[in-house]
Amino acid sequence: MKPSRLLLIWLALLLAVGIVLGTLRALEVDIPASLISINWGLLLALLALAVLDALRLQRLPTPRITRQMPGSLALGRWGEVRLEVEHDFSEPTHIELFDHPPAGLSFENLPLSIELQPGRRNLLGYRLRPLQRGHFSFAHCEVSLPSPLGLWTGKRLLDVSDQTRVYPDFARLYGGELLAVDNWLSQLGVRQRQRRGQGLEFHQLREFREGDSLRQIDWKATARQRTPIAREYQDERDQQVIFLLDCGRCMRSQDGELSHFDHALNACLLLSYVALRQGDAVGLSTFASEQPRHLAPVKGAGQLNVLLNTVYDLGSTQRPADYQAAANQLLARQKRRALVVLVSNLRDEVDDELLAAVKRLSTQHRVMVASLREETLDALRHAPVQTLPEALAYCGTVSYLNEQAELHERLRAHGVPVVDVRPAELGGELVTRYLALKSAGGF
Repeated sequence: MKPSRLLLIWLALLLAVGIVLGTLRALEVDIPASLISINWGLLLALLALAVLDALRLQRLPTPRITRQMPGSLALGRWGEVRLEVEHDFSEPTHIELFDHPPAGLSFENLPLSIELQPGRRNLLGYRLRPLQRGHFSFAHCEVSLPSPLGLWTGKRLLDVSDQTRVYPDFARLYGGELLAVDNWLSQLGVRQRQRRGQGLEFHQLREFREGDSLRQIDWKATARQRTPIAREYQDERDQQVIFLLDCGRCMRSQDGELSHFDHALNACLLLSYVALRQGDAVGLSTFASEQPRHLAPVKGAGQLNVLLNTVYDLGSTQRPADYQAAANQLLARQKRRALVVLVSNLRDEVDDELLAAVKRLSTQHRVMVASLREETLDALRHAPVQTLPEALAYCGTVSYLNEQAELHERLRAHGVPVVDVRPAELGGELVTRYLALKSAGGF
């Protein structure tokens, strides 16, 4: 409980009058003694009213609050929380509400002011924007009540427990269902490359068309129908894609609001959505994490929800990436040939270790390496150089990027495709490479 502005104004006014009267009396100015008595009387009356008002404030009923919020939120996207207020006040009462969102959630429109009317429920809301993934618990909601005479304000902390989960930014994935697939992929920056050959999986028989190859003609069906019949093939389905996700310290870099690790998760989920729609199975394996997680490849739209629930609270650590151990674990668990997408931030100090791990994986699987390029390094490389510190920063940046490019070339020389893009472009580039592999005959 704290004094209101009204009480402080009256106290200041009466004390100021008392000081003025006391000063005049000290200067032996003739003033009526009744003025001092009246001032002290008003001050004592105000104190008595303040005590009485404080007691009445303590007896006021506490409003009842129910929080309505979504069970899940998307990282970086605004969501709405609604508060329902019930009360037993017999007169209109103006109150303020302040919810207590946990750390990691930014908010707007708090605190909330509302006038409660007798016999009516009130519904009001504010907005939340998650800055971190994971599980979040709401515990309290704070109410500021004015006293009947307006001399005090009482704060009451209510236990209003709720929980929510913050997932990677999956809203963009489901939004794509509202558009045609080709338009959706083009909006994401996916480049549809021309096919280099026909798919390997038989799809159907149809009439021979201009432009079809003679090798597509099914001669038995042609003889039966007495018209040219061609075989139509489609990209091979029922293949497997597994992500080998680095959760170590090299993924902790941050460009803007999202870390490289969050960008990597969004890209993996985007490719998972596309691959599942193509009829492939998708799985996940992490390394350099607190508790390594493995999700076996499974087909079907439901697998995307399983992936989201597996990675929503996954975070990066301070551990170094052990590519050899990650390769050994994946080879022990994944026997069937698959497209292994290794997502990391490649550094020159892991040169030999990474090459050895990729070679081992390539004996059994098709491997693609995705490396996140730091936007800060690109900015330093293109920044004007005018001072010695700027020149040293430029030389260091160029040297580092050259060593990184050399590592990428060594991987490509061993037949391993490398995706080297800025974090925000990773999802579209991975889908482009995946579709190109499917069009070329699969993994």
